[in-house]
Amino acid sequence: MSGRSGRSGHALLGVRTVAGQVLLLQVAVAVLLIAAAVTAVVWQTRADGEDDARNRSLAAAEAFADAPGTAAALTSPDPGTALQSSVERATRDTGVDFVTVHAPDGVRYADADRALVGRRAEGLDGAVGRPAYTEIFTGSPNDAARAVVPVTGPDGRVVGLVTAGVTIASVGDAVDRHLPVLLGSAAAALALAVGSSLLVSRRLGRQTRGLGPAEMTRMYEHHDAVLHAVREGVLIIGGDGRLTLANDEARRLLDLPARPEGRKVSSLGLDQGTAELLSSGRIVTDEVLLAGDRLLAVNTRRTAPYGTAGGTVATLRDTTELRALSGVAEGARERLQLLYEAGVRIGTTLDVVRTAEELAEVAVGRFADFATVELLDPVLRGEEPAGEHTEMRRAAVRGVRGDHPLQPVGDLVRCALPTTPMAAALATGHAVLEPDLSLADGWRAQDPAGADAALAYGVHSLLAVPLQARGVVLGMANFWRSEQPAPFEAEDLAFAEELAARAAVAIDNARRYTREHAMAVTLQRSLLPHSLPEQDAVEVAYRYLPAQAGVGGDWFDVIPLPGARVALVVGDVVGHGLHAAATMGRLRTAVHNFSALDLPPDELLGHLDELVSRIDQEEGGAGVAAVTGATCLYAVYDPVSGRASVATAGHFAPLVVEPDGAVRSPEVPVAPPLGLGGAPYETVELELAEGSRLVLYTGGLVEHRERDVETGLSMLRSALGGRPERSPEETCRAVVEALVPSRRRDDIALLVARTRLVDRSRVADFDVPPDPAAVGEVRAACGRQLEAWGLAEIGFTTELMLSELITNAIRYGSAPIHVRMLYERWLTCEVSDGSSTSPHLRRASDTDEGGRGLYLVSQFAQRWGTRYTAQGKVMWTEQSPADGDRQPVDTLLDDLAW
Repeated sequence: MSGRSGRSGHALLGVRTVAGQVLLLQVAVAVLLIAAAVTAVVWQTRADGEDDARNRSLAAAEAFADAPGTAAALTSPDPGTALQSSVERATRDTGVDFVTVHAPDGVRYADADRALVGRRAEGLDGAVGRPAYTEIFTGSPNDAARAVVPVTGPDGRVVGLVTAGVTIASVGDAVDRHLPVLLGSAAAALALAVGSSLLVSRRLGRQTRGLGPAEMTRMYEHHDAVLHAVREGVLIIGGDGRLTLANDEARRLLDLPARPEGRKVSSLGLDQGTAELLSSGRIVTDEVLLAGDRLLAVNTRRTAPYGTAGGTVATLRDTTELRALSGVAEGARERLQLLYEAGVRIGTTLDVVRTAEELAEVAVGRFADFATVELLDPVLRGEEPAGEHTEMRRAAVRGVRGDHPLQPVGDLVRCALPTTPMAAALATGHAVLEPDLSLADGWRAQDPAGADAALAYGVHSLLAVPLQARGVVLGMANFWRSEQPAPFEAEDLAFAEELAARAAVAIDNARRYTREHAMAVTLQRSLLPHSLPEQDAVEVAYRYLPAQAGVGGDWFDVIPLPGARVALVVGDVVGHGLHAAATMGRLRTAVHNFSALDLPPDELLGHLDELVSRIDQEEGGAGVAAVTGATCLYAVYDPVSGRASVATAGHFAPLVVEPDGAVRSPEVPVAPPLGLGGAPYETVELELAEGSRLVLYTGGLVEHRERDVETGLSMLRSALGGRPERSPEETCRAVVEALVPSRRRDDIALLVARTRLVDRSRVADFDVPPDPAAVGEVRAACGRQLEAWGLAEIGFTTELMLSELITNAIRYGSAPIHVRMLYERWLTCEVSDGSSTSPHLRRASDTDEGGRGLYLVSQFAQRWGTRYTAQGKVMWTEQSPADGDRQPVDTLLDDLAW
């Protein structure tokens, strides 16, 4: 016992032990603190004394300077005699060490020390021009805290100075009076600190068993190495069932809560069997327990005699390695399954944006918490990307949550800094991993505000992968983690690149399709009418909706014809793509050319049928799809008679909406599509009341995979009926809303024309006898009619043209001869006869007496021509009432000969 006590005392007093060093450190700290405190108190006491001396000096000086008679005494012949007694009394009564009265130049008039009277005081230069002030004066006769107060006379002039002060020695005496108390307090504090340090050091010496710092450090290093570095969990449980210690592996294996030490084992949330074993104190060897999803081999031993009596130490070993290997295989299988799903789900459409969205949807959930896809602007437009890749357009964002801090779709995403993961991925062509975004300085520098928002949201890891196809960069795919605590790892790089490669091929296919589709749409729109021509026969509205999956060959047209008539056309070319659009343009041009000949609908369709057959023969061997199967409906409406002539080549018959809102389907002879040949086309005449709506449409409006044609036609009739007051534009809107699906697989063309009738007062008819003498009479009647219409300005040229046309009809035609004048937007003059003889152009020679009449007609009329009817032909002219009389040129060119 004595030997142990000696060693303990030596350890307590020795500086080599932890306890001794702690004692010395505590005593040193206490001495330093007490010395600092005493110094601070002394300094503060002295500063307070000086401040008090300043204040007392200023009060005494101001009181003496403001006293009655001071200013008068200073202006008296002998100020010293008058003020000396007052100065001595003030020095005694105010408690200051001196009060002195000076002349303005600093010479003492009166002083508490009579020996100083008459001597110039130091440090008063410039005091005359200053207000009262205090200072710490150093100099003769004493260092002092001094106040200087000027004294002014009745005229405001300074007549003297009053100084009062307390010597620094007096201030020091006040501090010295406090020193015994301060030193006594310091000694008591030091004794208390040393005593408490001795107690702490003695207890620490017992607990450390006299070990020095090096031994303690080595011991704890060994302890940590053994306790926390081993791959076995270690638990120490006290005899009361409370957890005393748990190493890191034990915390992981048992999923212990934070700070479990000191808590009952039964309150740590363990499985019931595990908690019972650990708190029971039983000695077991390699007993296997199921803890969560782990299989643990548990060994327990008593801590005595190595530790607290009654305690237990338990070791835990994870035996789920096979399960871990199984988990790795399961992860690989899930990756393969995800790649398979990506191949199935990505690229289901030929839409670039939708393909990008599919990539993001596949990745979110099982691989990433958020996925964003950025594409170059040329890719979104279907163009081949080229140039720099520092700016991309966000095309898709998907995540496990709806709210996210990432830039929304449509934003411009920049990766100009080469240190960003995105720029690095584009530069290398490979995926770049950023496991901890809080350390990604380049990413944060690109967009500091956005990066801070993402980090605050919880986004912590990023995988940036370039989207490349055929060696061309199309964009970027970025995968983010926020909900999953584990960051992306190096083994995720290969999977992300494989996923991005598959998506890039689908995006490139969609891009090329988009380019072709855009070219076809551009071609198609360029071939369709950009605006409707001006005419008065019908009020027209239309809708043209191209297919969303490809360009088709649907088309429509409105063509003004002579005699205020109008041709309404709709057609459909089989197939999709550029060939269908180009063929549609050829057919539309052909219809325009045939309509210029003013052919009846059935003859026009016959010519169009021959054209399609010839196109198929010429292009059939070039691998180009045949046009055979194209359909067309051609209708000519005459606002004078109120009749429409309709013929169809394999197309849907038009619908007629009566003025009362009733819908009827006129009987139109069925004819095969264009290009088949064989059966002739027939024209049917429809009587249309004024205000009727003639509805022409293509098959895309009524045909759809979700409904049959009859259902579509029934829906169309329902949408058209019951609203007689609707305009053509309102009718188009109602039909589109009722029948057009959200996803169009075919083009849709819809044409609605509301009929008008020409006012009968604007039509004049004249029968002409086949006698040249009747020309003058008819000409005069026509002139009177022009005057009645207010067209006398163009009367001469009109009568001249009618004379030529009527004369030619009498001379070369046959009865019956008829003249009709029609005044709407244009003035139309028509001369019809029963002959179908075709005129032809010839040049009249200088010796010819005739052959120049119709040349004059061509010079005076804006348009003129010939059309053939079942009874013969009609020669017609058109004039603009606003043009007035036109003067023919002198040179005679080609003329018509019969």
